[in-house]
Amino acid sequence: MKYKVTLNGKTYEVEVEAGKAILLDEYEALAPAQAAPSAPVQVSPAAQAAPAPSPAAVSLAAGETVESPMPGNILSINVNQGDKVKEGQVLAILEAMKMENEIPAPKDGTVVQIVVSKGAVVETGSPLFVIA
Repeated sequence: MKYKVTLNGKTYEVEVEAGKAILLDEYEALAPAQAAPSAPVQVSPAAQAAPAPSPAAVSLAAGETVESPMPGNILSINVNQGDKVKEGQVLAILEAMKMENEIPAPKDGTVVQIVVSKGAVVETGSPLFVIA
């Protein structure tokens, strides 16, 4: 079977047969076509002055923050605030690209804050927990 895979702006053509993959071609990915410019839109002065809404900043408790290693969805949270945890204990399950990833505790301690909730969508570096 032949596949085209685009990764970091490069497209790779790959042929896979009986457990072997052969790179057929590699080239720069084409940028999507730009839409034709449309007529200028009149914006009121009040709308121009209004700043874009920013996400609410979360106040974090003192301790070590456990951050998301990648963007994804929180499938489950396996601890409660106040729980004692051991290094390596699974705090949550993060789904990224249809894969379930365990988020482990980086150290022994107590969960002093849970920043996310089940079903939340997180980005790389988003705070998930605080452990003291």
